Amino acid sequence: MRIVVKVGTQTLARGGERLSRPAMIELVRQLVHLYQAENEVILVSSGAIFAGRETLSALRHPKDIPFKQTLAAVGQVRLMAIYEQLFGLYSVNIAQALLTRADLADRERYLNARNTLFSLLQLGVIPVINENDVVGVEEIRIGDNDNLSALVANVVDADLLIILTDQAGLFTADPRQDPDAELIREVPVIDDRIRCLAGGAGSTLATGGMATKIEAAEMATRSGTDVIIADGKEADVLLRLVAGESLGTRFPAVMSHIESRKRWILAEPPHGRVAVDAGAAEALTERGKSLLPVGVTGLSGTFERGQTIQVFDPAGKEIARGITQYDAGDLRAIQGHRSGEIASLLGYEYGPNVIHRDDLVLV
Repeated sequence: MRIVVKVGTQTLARGGERLSRPAMIELVRQLVHLYQAENEVILVSSGAIFAGRETLSALRHPKDIPFKQTLAAVGQVRLMAIYEQLFGLYSVNIAQALLTRADLADRERYLNARNTLFSLLQLGVIPVINENDVVGVEEIRIGDNDNLSALVANVVDADLLIILTDQAGLFTADPRQDPDAELIREVPVIDDRIRCLAGGAGSTLATGGMATKIEAAEMATRSGTDVIIADGKEADVLLRLVAGESLGTRFPAVMSHIESRKRWILAEPPHGRVAVDAGAAEALTERGKSLLPVGVTGLSGTFERGQTIQVFDPAGKEIARGITQYDAGDLRAIQGHRSGEIASLLGYEYGPNVIHRDDLVLV
């Protein structure tokens, strides 16, 4: 199972003025347990600004964005140092990835992030992701690590996104004000009623409230990922959730990853076209293979890497559409050649495929 876990500042601080080392140790222990059980794990972690405040002994809560970005720059180093030390106790390697919404909105940067994250997972490395607060202010203003975790889940086709917070889940009313508020165990459809229940902002330490978590759940479920919002203080919460125990509020996916990806590819206007030989056409349509450069016989258009292109068989019939790993200029240089020759022809490579089968839809 491929699992994205998002943890907020409040969960890491446990109400104190410092990052709670016991809380972080417990989080890492559970993540490693999931990893050792042969799950693929990605951590999206807030806390850089809080860690920066701790490092610089800046006890005041700054309001101006530049100072918050300064704290984030200092704190990200401390945050990652703690994670590296804790994961290192289990001999598990981690990698830092700082992303923004803009990174994942741009097709080429989206592909770069996707390829890098998949490569890390294949190597058994746990990516630790945070919003790049030095260049992006969304997380600082609205707690966008919630939405970032949903975007990451989409990038890696995650099976499950777990959002850990300081609440047990989504309630019928604010449990801090209404003692009769009841936990909602499952939300099949996110509608206006559910959005209203989410309310406004959260604690003074965290920047994201339940509203951004519902936005994240809606985004992730539409791309094929199940989502659970749960209390990060609950004992063994990650292990129990992955084992199937009913904790928090679950949001089941409304479509599969394949359906989501197909809709995206088919909705995107094609930016170019390639012609393939009979062998490549048969491999794509009959055997579910990726498109390799050796099977490309011609192309037209000025498409960029990451854009959608059409694929035509020798008879001139469109057989597929997909997201290209190479732009038109590169593809002209490598068409008809074997994948092993790409690096020598271009001086670099983005992998052996022109279009990976996961990024291709038959039409």
